[in-house]
Amino acid sequence: MAEIDTQKAVHLFLHGRMDLKEKAMNALASKGFSADKISMALPTKVGEVGEYMAMLWMPPNPDHIKLQQITKVEEVEPEGMIGLWKGVSKDDMDTIPLE
Repeated sequence: MAEIDTQKAVHLFLHGRMDLKEKAMNALASKGFSADKISMALPTKVGEVGEYMAMLWMPPNPDHIKLQQITKVEEVEPEGMIGLWKGVSKDDMDTIPLE
């Protein structure tokens, strides 16, 4: 498994579960990410190659975070709630329990 660089930005996807935001932030902090590196993912702005996506998984009742590294960003027409993230390729890096 590739090494995780906790100095890179993390884009957090809550899939509508705002009630789990604090739990997700704490789980990412336990992996070494500081709060200033974590931002809520927006459909209108994607991350850069090398940064991370952190998704609550599996919706609708997630029990862990799927951490993925962005490997490629292509320009696309935004689509629904996914928006511009439709053009992002990523590799699975780790899973982090929410508890």
